[in-house]
Amino acid sequence: MDSGDDSTKSLVTSTTRHKCAACFKQYKKKEHLIAHMKTSYHSVHQPKCGVCQKYCKSFESLREHTTGPLAKENCSKIFAERGCNLCMRILDSPVILKEHLSTCRLPAPASVMHFTESQIYDPPSNIEIGHDGHPEAVAIDCEMVGGGSDGSLDLCVRVCLVDEDEKPIFHTYVVPQIPVTNYRYEITGITEDHLRDAMPLKEVQEKILLILYNGESIGRLRLSGGRARVLVGHGLEHDLACLRMNYPEHMLRDTAVYPPLMKTNLVSHSLKYLVKTYLGYDIQSGLHDPYEDCVSAMRLYKRLGAQKHQEKGVVLPLTSRGASNVYDSWNRKEIENMSPDELFDISKPNYKCWCLD
Repeated sequence: MDSGDDSTKSLVTSTTRHKCAACFKQYKKKEHLIAHMKTSYHSVHQPKCGVCQKYCKSFESLREHTTGPLAKENCSKIFAERGCNLCMRILDSPVILKEHLSTCRLPAPASVMHFTESQIYDPPSNIEIGHDGHPEAVAIDCEMVGGGSDGSLDLCVRVCLVDEDEKPIFHTYVVPQIPVTNYRYEITGITEDHLRDAMPLKEVQEKILLILYNGESIGRLRLSGGRARVLVGHGLEHDLACLRMNYPEHMLRDTAVYPPLMKTNLVSHSLKYLVKTYLGYDIQSGLHDPYEDCVSAMRLYKRLGAQKHQEKGVVLPLTSRGASNVYDSWNRKEIENMSPDELFDISKPNYKCWCLD
């Protein structure tokens, strides 16, 4: 009898599967699940299927899960009936979905080409803190022409900043640092005439920093941000490089490298794709408009920042919060004794969710 019981226990042990509480992947061994959790950085901030509650690394992977060629049948059926293909939410009924889409799909912003002034400088007043205790945000976009013998060097000759209400607070043409060899007119619509009264780069830098710093000291800005404004954009590293400017990484909100908005292989989508997919309108169909791109990046930031993610799990002891990986805060035996749900409860993302701003 004992021999039979032992063989039964052995069989149960050999067929036990350890299932990830976030993405539902299954592993034969507990240590394999633990290794998966250490490298996946699952959290409640990841996009989640409203049907089966599976967490996905990006909205693109969530879209594949609900509408792709290998979509789960039940999830696909329910999403087709009452799922929003923009924000990926599941609504209570098709009627409510129709009402929701009327506000979720946004109209394209008016073009800056209609502005009568070639230069606008209307910075917001310095304030102690933004709305609802959150830092204020401004969005930026630069328009590039070509320099160098083959016109391949990007030169910033136009810059636009907008506030959270989509009001243009700074717009100007910029004196190029080297001669322009390709105006890229079919994309930029810029000619030599536009640059006759352009603003020197140094003055442009000073005005942008005045807006961003919001009266905050450089020391506090670099440490915690303080009352300085966060900078929103698409491809901010490139724009700042062309402006020959620096701004702390923790103050940047870049739609090109925000994990939930990236491809499943962590390659960036174009702003044009993101706006069409998540906001529902077209941009860059003709000449590129920096105001249009600014507003669109700001809308993406605000839409994702407005998501409400319910924090789960335990509060880590203060001594563990500086660890490179949250699992390093626990000893091996504690980790091995945790259930899949408990492993997910202590897991943290490897990026700052915009809902935390």
